[in-house]
Amino acid sequence: MRIGFVVNEIKTEEGIYTTSRLGAAAVNRGHEPWVMGVGDLAYDPDGTIRARARTVPKTKYKNSTSYMADIQGKNAVCQRITVDDLDVLMLRNVPSDDVSKRPWATTVATEFARLAMQKGVIVLSDPNGLAKAASKMYFQVFPEEVRPNTLITRDHTEIKAFARDQGTIVIKPLQGSGGASVFLVRPEDLPNLNQMIDAVSRDGYIIAQGYLPAAEHGDMRLFMMNGRPLRVKGKYAAFRRVRTGGDMRSNIHAGGVKAEAVVDDDVLRIAEIVRPKLVQDGMFLVGLDIVGDKMMEINVFSPGGLGSAQQFTKIDFARYVIEAIDRKVQYMQFYGRNFDNVDMATL
Repeated sequence: MRIGFVVNEIKTEEGIYTTSRLGAAAVNRGHEPWVMGVGDLAYDPDGTIRARARTVPKTKYKNSTSYMADIQGKNAVCQRITVDDLDVLMLRNVPSDDVSKRPWATTVATEFARLAMQKGVIVLSDPNGLAKAASKMYFQVFPEEVRPNTLITRDHTEIKAFARDQGTIVIKPLQGSGGASVFLVRPEDLPNLNQMIDAVSRDGYIIAQGYLPAAEHGDMRLFMMNGRPLRVKGKYAAFRRVRTGGDMRSNIHAGGVKAEAVVDDDVLRIAEIVRPKLVQDGMFLVGLDIVGDKMMEINVFSPGGLGSAQQFTKIDFARYVIEAIDRKVQYMQFYGRNFDNVDMATL
């Protein structure tokens, strides 16, 4: 299997990232993985999609850190490849990371991927589905039963009224990730709410959500694959992120710490409720961020944390993700590429 991974930029990737783990797992399973940045893609005059891409010289890696060191180092095999000849193109770039400094890069991956898809390349996740999820507004298409009360606006008065009604709220930008510009607003913080709104609204629209008291204990990242919770040998690909100190954010790079997750009936119920929409939109590998019996966010572009899940379960989930992708390639060979990409993405 020839598989391409599209990332924001190769130079900013790290060996502990889930994308690196997937690449190393692909090599170790005998496949040919290529890594390319969003800016490395090209549409040639002959109508072919090509890319300046890198792969590794070895056929076995003990860990993803050494794999990524070779991808980024002088030992990398660098070629201008034909993307249309790949079996699979996996989009692992995060558009919101490029909004400020490289706005041109936010949509081009899905646009190039659509063209490759027309040539029979399996694109994961489906680029049309990803286009729908370009902002956190996508979260609102899921049933109210699984998400907190939400207001999306730029109007100060509306946010203040929402805060008074809810008691305690969280505000954050509609575009963005990783816990940036996230504020907890308690009733005693209302006199300072204008300044918080100004800080968040610089990035565009504001999401205001009712605060879930269970967030005091952090959140859970649960991986969904092919529309269902990723489970291997009875263990789920999941972990908890627990906040530390006075920081309300549980994101790992915002000061949170990792802990073992217990996937209970409430969590599985959320997964079942969101499953039909994930399948409809062709979302292959997804991260659900869950607090209590509610979903706080959904990551469909580049969910991270497979290594964290492996830390507590001792299961190399990346290997099983690659095996699932390889099965899709076999299906396409059996049926002569007669499946729509959106269906293939979750088979």
